[in-house]
Amino acid sequence: MRKHAYACSLALIAVLFAAAAPAARAQEIVVHSAYHERLQNQLSAVADHLNGVMGYAIRDLTTGEAFYRLPDTVFPQASSIKLTILLELLRQDQEGKLSLSEKHTIRRSETVAGDPILYMLGDGTVTMTLGDVATFMVVLSDNSATNILIDRVGMASANAEIARLGLKETKLRRHMMDLEAAKQGNENVSTPREMMLLLEKVHAGEALDAAHAAEYFRLLELPKTSEFHTALPDTAKIADKPGALEAVRCDSGIIEIPGHPFVMTVMTTYLSSEAEGERAIEDVARLAYDYFDRLARSSPYGRVISEK
Repeated sequence: MRKHAYACSLALIAVLFAAAAPAARAQEIVVHSAYHERLQNQLSAVADHLNGVMGYAIRDLTTGEAFYRLPDTVFPQASSIKLTILLELLRQDQEGKLSLSEKHTIRRSETVAGDPILYMLGDGTVTMTLGDVATFMVVLSDNSATNILIDRVGMASANAEIARLGLKETKLRRHMMDLEAAKQGNENVSTPREMMLLLEKVHAGEALDAAHAAEYFRLLELPKTSEFHTALPDTAKIADKPGALEAVRCDSGIIEIPGHPFVMTVMTTYLSSEAEGERAIEDVARLAYDYFDRLARSSPYGRVISEK
C-alpha cells in the first residue's frame, strides 16, 4: 500500500511538469522526484521510530503534491474534532439559524471541571456571545465552551454536515470529557485524509461562503499552544486545532507559504509516551514546512536566488 501511494505521488509530480518542453522538463521531474522521495523517507522514519501508531496526510493546496501514511485509518481526534463543531456553528450563522452575536449565560451545570476558565466562573454571572464561546473553544480548547456549542448547534446537525461533505469516517459521538461514553466506544474520530479534506473544502469555499470561511480560519489562526506552533517559525501563518488524550496526540491545520500553502493532519495513538508523540508530530511539521518553504524559494531545478 505504501509503495502504491508513493508511486502515485511520483506520477502526480510527472503530470505537474508535463506541460512544458519535454527535454528540459524531464530533468526537472527527476530532481523534484528525488527531493520528494527524500521527504517521504524522512517522514516514514519519524513514524517508524515512534513507539505508537502515526498517520498523516499532507497536501500542497496549489499543486496537489501529497504525502500519506495510513490516510484512511480511523484515529481518535481528541480536541481536533472541534474543527467540525466550529464548521457547524459558522454554517448555522450563515443560514440564519443562530447568530454569533447571540448571548449565552454560563451555568455551572454545563461546565466541565478542570477546564482553563469557564468552570471557575460563578454560576450565571458571566454572559458572552457564541462567537466568544467559540474563541474559548479554539484558543484554550475549553471543553465547557465546546459542550455549550455542541448543545446549541446539535450533535446530529454537526454530523449531518460532516456527511454532506462526503466524510464517512468523521464522527462527533460524545460531549467532551464524557468518560462513560468513551468507555462504551463512543469516541470522536476521523482519518488523516478526511480531516485534510474538511480543511480543504472550507479553504476552497465548498463548505462555507467567503465571509464565514474567512472567520473560520481567523479563529483557527489565533495564538494557541499546539505541536505545529511549537515546531514552526514564529513568522509562520498557522490555522490549526490540536488534540490531546491519554496515549493520543494530533494536530490538523493549514500552513500558509506563498505559492505553496499546504494542509497537514498528523495523528498518533497507542503512544507509550505522550511527550514522544508530541515531538514526533513536531518533527513531521518541521520537515513538511522546510520542504514547501524551500520549494517556494526555488527554481524548478532547486536553485534558490536570494536578494542581497
